[in-house]
Amino acid sequence: MTPFVAELLGTMVLIVLGGGVCANVSLEKTYGKDSGWIVIAFGWAMAVFAGVFVSSHGSGSHLNPAVTIAFALTGKIKGAALIMQYLAAQFLGAALGALLVWLQYKDHYAETMDGPTKLGTFATAPAIRNPLTNLMGETIATFIFMTGCFYISSATVGTQSASLGALNGLPVALLVLAIGLSLGGNTGYAINPARDLAPRIMHAILPIPRKGDSDWGYAWIPVVGPLLGGALAALLYTALG
Repeated sequence: MTPFVAELLGTMVLIVLGGGVCANVSLEKTYGKDSGWIVIAFGWAMAVFAGVFVSSHGSGSHLNPAVTIAFALTGKIKGAALIMQYLAAQFLGAALGALLVWLQYKDHYAETMDGPTKLGTFATAPAIRNPLTNLMGETIATFIFMTGCFYISSATVGTQSASLGALNGLPVALLVLAIGLSLGGNTGYAINPARDLAPRIMHAILPIPRKGDSDWGYAWIPVVGPLLGGALAALLYTALG
């Protein structure tokens, strides 16, 4: 599997399951309606695990432009052409994932009257709208995420790599679960520009009834914040050696 295909499929799976749990909890007349934040956080963690599992043998399972760029800053991935392949695959995979969520829950989108609820199954929004603190929240959450990812990816026991084999995605999934439970309540913890921007674009172009606007005034925050947080984590990791 090529890196492009691996990143595309892995990110698609990530968004199908992550966006899917948001749709299941939020949309009208689903069996999961109103099952709450714990279900969403756990669902996203399992989405990360599944996406990492699918893509692990082809690309190293970035599934996130903030990861790719932070790894590029530390030399873990090299070459502009390869980096662009990763980024393009991530955004395309996220768009395809959002399309599949809409197809899966099409009847429930039609039954749901509230536009912001529908948008929330595609993209994030702040609980309290304050651009400065919203940006800070996404930056901090991604900084913690990427700091964890750096040390998970380089973990050793003695002189041996601390590989879990097929379960290598589990520590990252648990890290995402912890971030969702602890740091996700203010912005919805995008921590991934592709996870937010590509589905937001799909929300804008899909024929969803009574969908409202796509909140483009907020859309830059879950792009810039994760990129800043990832870059800061890369600087820290490099400085500490």
